[in-house]
Amino acid sequence: MRSFEEIRAMALGHHPDLDARLSEHVYAKAPDQLRAIPDDRWLSMMTRHVFQAGFVWKVIEAKWDGFEAAFEGFDVLPISFYSDDDVARLISDARIVRNGQKILATVKNAQFVGDIAAEHGSFGDFMADWPSGDQLGLLDVFKKRGSRLGGMTGQYLLRFSGWDAWMLSRDVVSALIREGVIEKAPTSKKAQADVQAAFAHWSEEGNCSNTIVSRTLAFSTG
Repeated sequence: MRSFEEIRAMALGHHPDLDARLSEHVYAKAPDQLRAIPDDRWLSMMTRHVFQAGFVWKVIEAKWDGFEAAFEGFDVLPISFYSDDDVARLISDARIVRNGQKILATVKNAQFVGDIAAEHGSFGDFMADWPSGDQLGLLDVFKKRGSRLGGMTGQYLLRFSGWDAWMLSRDVVSALIREGVIEKAPTSKKAQADVQAAFAHWSEEGNCSNTIVSRTLAFSTG
């Protein structure tokens, strides 16, 4: 496994404007910034990424004002009590992408956000207090207690919310295989733990966030 400085040099070889490219992307937020995000915005972000999964992102982005209106600003409490009639109304609402399963996921995720907020003060408090070195544990909470927040959807949610996350994109997985961290896409718990340990090592070595390590690995592939 190469040092982070060597991997960064590889990325610079492919992309001399590496630092400019890195600066264009989402940086990790400080805990106080995560804490300040209201619960309705967490539900909004969850819904956006659930609907983007397997779909054209630009379509969701173009309709997003309609989503905000149809879901009443993603106010967590009323959505968590949506009835079958509310779901049926949304399935007929042309302002959104009318996918029944994903609409139901939003209701379930409102319940998830509300439950976590009741336990921790707010969903932002929960996210801010979760150890940055345990991304796998956080993703496991998303998978078990949320709806349709597993896999890449959960990783995108972490990255775009500003939680300091690595992502297992195709390029990152290729780089991890090249570095001998894994042999193939990490589906086993051991392989995923090896990935998390490698990111922790490079982050400490490079004195930078997991987000920067992840992006640098991706750029190092070409």
